[in-house]
Amino acid sequence: MDSTPAAWADADTFLAEQLLEPDPALDAALAAQRAAGLPEIEVAPLAGKLLNLLVRLSGARRVLEIGTLGGYSTIWLARAVGEEGRVVTVEAEADNAAVARASLDAAGVGERVDIRIGRGADVLPTLVGGFDLVFIDADKESNTVYLDWAARLGHPGTVVVLDNIGRDGEIVREDSTDPKVVGTREGLRMLGEDPRFDATALQTVGLKGWDGVALALVV
Repeated sequence: MDSTPAAWADADTFLAEQLLEPDPALDAALAAQRAAGLPEIEVAPLAGKLLNLLVRLSGARRVLEIGTLGGYSTIWLARAVGEEGRVVTVEAEADNAAVARASLDAAGVGERVDIRIGRGADVLPTLVGGFDLVFIDADKESNTVYLDWAARLGHPGTVVVLDNIGRDGEIVREDSTDPKVVGTREGLRMLGEDPRFDATALQTVGLKGWDGVALALVV
């Protein structure tokens, strides 16, 4: 089979059919995002399950999410922390936060989630530290700001997940003027050079095209 975006998407669909159960609450959250006209940039279903498993594997009970959008990934995270766990999620757009709040409540996990509205650079300094896992999926231009706060608000052993690091392979271009590519390159450089992190990264192909994710531990 030829390696094409269509083939990647078909393989993603197959894997989701094999590994994920039907989920009306998540389907409803996606439908609410579409109805509200939110951009279709939420994590893919398989990536949502990966986040869920990372929380459970690490035993995380306090999770920080930077970039809520319509709450799709937040539902995956909130389910994973359990009834005693908590998710703080930061969203710059109040309209997006309203969509997320409705979907979280409808999914039965609203009481586990604290949505903070505002720019990450403004909200993060107001938070109390001690997060066990941090998921970063917001404006790529601010990746280094978010990573710095992930280290400050975490502790040794905190898991950090930085999404969308593939950028269709453009990350190899030192001359790129795309601010998203530049921000991604700077974030990856920080993960490699900052002694607070021990990190790796994986390229992915699938429903979201040629992309990837970086995983780090705060040390």
